[in-house]
Amino acid sequence: MASEAPPFWWEAADWRAWCLSPFSTLYGMVAGYRLAAARRTPVDAPVLCVGNFTVGGEGKTPVAIALAKQAVKAGRKPGFLSRGHGGSLSKPHLVDARHDSARLVGDEPLLLARRAPTVVTHDRAEGARVLIEAGCDFIIMDDGFQSARIHMDYALMVVDARRGLGNGHVIPGGPLRAPLIDQLRRADAVLTMGEGDAADHVVRRASRAGKPVYEARLRARRARGIKGGRFLAFAGIGNPAKFFDSLREAGGAVIETRSFPDHHPFDEEDVRELERAAQAAGLALITTEKDLVRLDHGAAAMRELAERCHVLAVEAVFAAPDMAEIIINAAIEAWRERSLK
Repeated sequence: MASEAPPFWWEAADWRAWCLSPFSTLYGMVAGYRLAAARRTPVDAPVLCVGNFTVGGEGKTPVAIALAKQAVKAGRKPGFLSRGHGGSLSKPHLVDARHDSARLVGDEPLLLARRAPTVVTHDRAEGARVLIEAGCDFIIMDDGFQSARIHMDYALMVVDARRGLGNGHVIPGGPLRAPLIDQLRRADAVLTMGEGDAADHVVRRASRAGKPVYEARLRARRARGIKGGRFLAFAGIGNPAKFFDSLREAGGAVIETRSFPDHHPFDEEDVRELERAAQAAGLALITTEKDLVRLDHGAAAMRELAERCHVLAVEAVFAAPDMAEIIINAAIEAWRERSLK
């Protein structure tokens, strides 16, 4: 997130990271202790967590959606569990994709709710119970690895292959949510997203620890009208550069870009500036699905922009066709073993 992830987090560690290292050490000690000492409530369904080691932007939501599709193929009725970043609810809420707004439930839950029942809540255990009462028998938790007080039968950690762990420091000196060793100890597998070698360090550590390592990439799902187009691309996601790269790979010419903080609440001033810049350069506007749902639930000017704006939808594609099946089956098997104890 732009508001949480200053650029130096994603560069080689410099004086800023080292000056903050005492605070990073303290933060890491607390975060590591919480990971180790947390009392996690078991629920009556398999729980698969799709998490990450760092702050935002690794592609967790497309991975969660791809795994939900595989869960359906396995005869399960999946449901998503999300904290609802950017939303304002305090109690568990079953998302209505057609009527709820992004300001109420957050943007990612609106995308998830189009695919399967989705509950937003800070209390993950209670949220899981709401999903089970709604008929779900497989819980996919989008994020929450470090903080959720719920038993996870399988934790899949997504790492961006181009950014890796950034400078490798813990918050506030870097993007790590807790020391890598503490997080790997409680993870079940690692998934590298995209192409690049920045995640090699994590892959080596995971392999030495006997953790499976999978690979995936993002692929354009709806690219009609994009190939050959000239665009002003804008995004308020954890890693806007990933979206811009996906647009180029889909054949679009990215002439200008605008990056906003993750979950950015667009306003009319943003809309006017984007339209003015695009018109002046003779460009079409394009954004992500996640940004589009925030525009689509905003004021009239934002809804009008959403209707005119191009959108690049992406999906997660696993490197091997049986990877999603292996992950789903591992989560179910771990749950069965837990249920027998």
